[in-house]
Amino acid sequence: MNAASAAIEIVSISQDEGSNAVQTAIATVCLSGTLDEKLQAIAAAQFKGVEIFENDLLSFNGTPTDVRHMVEGLGLVNAVFQPFRDFEGMPEPKRAKVFSRAERKFDVMQELGCDFLMVCSNVSPDSLGGIDRAAADFYELGERAAKRGMRVAFEALAWGRHVNDYRDAWEIVRRANHPAVGLVLDSFHILARGTDLAAIRSIPKEKIFLVQMADAPKLDMDYLSWSRHYRCFPGQGDLPIDSFMDALQATGFDGLLSLEIFNDRFRAGSARSVALDGQRSLLVTLDQLQRRTGVPVPDLPKLPPRAACHEIEFVEFAMDERSAEPFKQVLTGLGFVKAGKHRSKDVTHWRQGDINIVVNSDKEGFAHSFNITHGPSVCAIALRVDDAPATIERAVQLLDQPFAQPVGPGELDIPAVRGLGGSLIYFVDHKTGLDRLWDTDFESTVDGASEFTGAGLTTVDHVSQSMFYEEMLTWLLFYISLLDVQKTPVQNVIDPGGVVQSQVVATEDGAVRLILNASQSRQTQSSRFLTDMYGSGVQHIALATADISATVERLKASGVELLPIPENYYEDLETRTDLSDDEIERLRAGNILYDREGSAEFFQVYTKTLENGFFFEIVERRGYEGFGAVNAPIRLAAQTRLALSAAPPQF
Repeated sequence: MNAASAAIEIVSISQDEGSNAVQTAIATVCLSGTLDEKLQAIAAAQFKGVEIFENDLLSFNGTPTDVRHMVEGLGLVNAVFQPFRDFEGMPEPKRAKVFSRAERKFDVMQELGCDFLMVCSNVSPDSLGGIDRAAADFYELGERAAKRGMRVAFEALAWGRHVNDYRDAWEIVRRANHPAVGLVLDSFHILARGTDLAAIRSIPKEKIFLVQMADAPKLDMDYLSWSRHYRCFPGQGDLPIDSFMDALQATGFDGLLSLEIFNDRFRAGSARSVALDGQRSLLVTLDQLQRRTGVPVPDLPKLPPRAACHEIEFVEFAMDERSAEPFKQVLTGLGFVKAGKHRSKDVTHWRQGDINIVVNSDKEGFAHSFNITHGPSVCAIALRVDDAPATIERAVQLLDQPFAQPVGPGELDIPAVRGLGGSLIYFVDHKTGLDRLWDTDFESTVDGASEFTGAGLTTVDHVSQSMFYEEMLTWLLFYISLLDVQKTPVQNVIDPGGVVQSQVVATEDGAVRLILNASQSRQTQSSRFLTDMYGSGVQHIALATADISATVERLKASGVELLPIPENYYEDLETRTDLSDDEIERLRAGNILYDREGSAEFFQVYTKTLENGFFFEIVERRGYEGFGAVNAPIRLAAQTRLALSAAPPQF
């Protein structure tokens, strides 16, 4: 079989005749594992195409034909073979060797069933500059590719020796003027350099053969290191992906949209989880583009809008009989009242202000299984949203995992998805009557709302979740893709055992705030919690009060043990704030931490750590939007000191 006839069998998803749908693909370099494991993960995440990274092929124990059969057997298409390096502008005799190498790659691609070679700009010190020289090289490469029924496309690396700007790459492609030669637009290489996006809009869509998507956090480092270690999926970083997509849409682009991510966390994580994140990120990126511009994206699944969250409806703890009673005493000390008992299960409802806590000690069902696995811990959080069914529909479209379990006669079937560490996130709303759960599923055990004033706690201020370092970007994407929340920049918090990365996702009004914490050190409190919990989960819950001093007095009177704060902290407050002596003494007496931003003030106090590393925080905000980051090292050191001196009290 000659090359021309063999090329007929090659399937391309990037330039299908008559197609006007954006196709999704992902590069194998994004994922951990062997090539076959990567391909299985890519297929499971419902991608249509795959970019075969050359190193993955070289390390594969089989032939390119074997890879082709694997890919086709999984319902995928070999969309791109990449990268072809150090091509354009080479002097003789190296130029002849480069073309010889290209012919060998075409042979490999023939076996792979792939018609598309991606060429990245030259970084060799031997390369020569010149737009016309490079264009001539690409014309010749295009001629050779066309004879085999193949195509090539040029990508400007941000650190390319002579070509590091997509506008120069496009000029080279334009001057080459060959139907088999096109352009690659890579969001990272363009946005990392801050290159103006206006020129994208004038590029003919048929000459854009491939668009590679990658986000990244804002970092001050060389482009190569930044690219090789810190790229992430769209939405997980800080680059202006939306502006890039708007410029791309102006071209009418309808070709291949693919992900190419180099990230140390991804390489250490689950290939299947990362692949799902990748597909989810593209779906959200396209959905946002469609909503932002009003221009439909063909074949995009119809997604309901991100869920508007109004409050945390309840937090559910999974408890066995041994841990439940002591924990209920802790709740009583904090001012909670037993407000109801479930009609058919060993589940109690505790309330104070607008805070609802559920203690589930039933011997069947999800909470029981969660307790067996993780011990006494938070097993579920419920969010009050505008439309619970629509939220679940969006979750399913984004490949999140819905959850259902049997409910008793007359009880509400509250929709849920799997959350962090196998926990659940429930969704309740007024629209479908799910907000009647306290009257429908529970028998009241109190009379009158006055019983719920307690210690002055009013709402759940925020929930802090600790997770494995490799998971942090996954759960960030999970929240920002499903819920109408915004993310804050990552902060590094100093723990006596290492550095903890912390990032907040929150609604615009602060009604729902979630803090994501992770650390590479095994010695931090966050990492020790993962050991105690046998996985990721909620490490602490912050409860709001309008008067922290009054609340602290009530907690002390109820026997609640608060985290002791060192005297040195309050002596430092005297020197760096204008607080009066009486105010300092009040804070010292209550073990209250303090922060100020302009005229805004923040007060926080912590309970001692309870079983499984969990604890409560009490906060008072006076126009303050943050979380007292300056106090985190003080709190962590105090908790570490107690952990080392004595075993934590049991529930």
